Amino acid sequence: MSTANILKNPPRNVLLIQLGEIGDVVLATTTFRAVKETYPGSRLSVLVRKPCASLLEADPHLDDIVEVAKSSRKITEFGRENFDLVRKLRREAYDLVIDLRTGDRGTILAFLTEAPVRIARHDPGQPFWRRWLLTCLLPDQPHAPLPVHPGADHSLRLVRALGIDTKDSTPRLTVSGKASARIQELLHFVGFGPEERWITINPCSRRKYKEWVHERWAEVADGIWERHRIPAIFVGAPEESGTAAGIVRRCSGRAVSLAGKTSLGELAALLAGSALHLGVDSAPPHIAAAVGTATVTIFGPSNWKSWIVPDETHKVVCPEKPCVPCNDIGCEGSGRSICLEELGADIVIRHAVEVLEKIPGPED
Repeated sequence: MSTANILKNPPRNVLLIQLGEIGDVVLATTTFRAVKETYPGSRLSVLVRKPCASLLEADPHLDDIVEVAKSSRKITEFGRENFDLVRKLRREAYDLVIDLRTGDRGTILAFLTEAPVRIARHDPGQPFWRRWLLTCLLPDQPHAPLPVHPGADHSLRLVRALGIDTKDSTPRLTVSGKASARIQELLHFVGFGPEERWITINPCSRRKYKEWVHERWAEVADGIWERHRIPAIFVGAPEESGTAAGIVRRCSGRAVSLAGKTSLGELAALLAGSALHLGVDSAPPHIAAAVGTATVTIFGPSNWKSWIVPDETHKVVCPEKPCVPCNDIGCEGSGRSICLEELGADIVIRHAVEVLEKIPGPED
């Protein structure tokens, strides 16, 4: 089927499947917006993995958010977890389903919707049976040049082949009132006043080779406290709460940890109120930028140019080594990134101070 003949009529009921990580979902918000702008009269739903739904609950472009549990290797568990999901997807009677990734599960779920048009990106390395379950596999399109956001372009260039696009490629998240109210309760509980400023720090990544030396985050928090008297709030997943608490204990300035105490939607609300977010290459910097918060992000092995558009309020810190970025899983695949181990705290503090000085305070 040629691209020109895929969508003969404007779709009325669209499902986008994005079963990637949290950051992938944030970056795909541009594609959600592009679909709604191109087909404003359509009903738009998204299918994401748990626990991403709370991030999107206030998105004005979405009519429905479907959440799927992480896949299980046991076929009996797959049946229990997914029978109701498949029944719901079929009941919705989508006329267009687009899988924004190339994974097996998204392909199968797209097929099970029974939508008449099921589209995904062609990937030569994927199983041959994908072409039987989908009605169209589109060839990958060229990367759009700047100023198109490179992270958003990963999924945007797929729908662009269908004539779906947007002039604003910046990923954006809308914070719900419920999430904001919950964050105010948490801040009050840990001793923050209603007009107080704070910074947020995420020291952890699901991929350990992307992490900086944890103790140096205490140096950064203390450096900002000494210069600006702005306290630090450490954030992260429940399994990262011990690491965050350990860093807080090393801080001589004011710092607290809310790691593991928020949903993703509440995390977005916390980051939206933050004067600055600092962190490693993981989901929180994407969330922070998408809610309009300034960021300083440390990158080592991974290539920041594929994910971030730096400017005066979005800074990237990289080790000054000829091997950076290597796009490897640590040095020679060891899981250990020496470039990050040798990165000092001074350069991170300097970038953070520079950004904070460009952001008006409550007294300005």
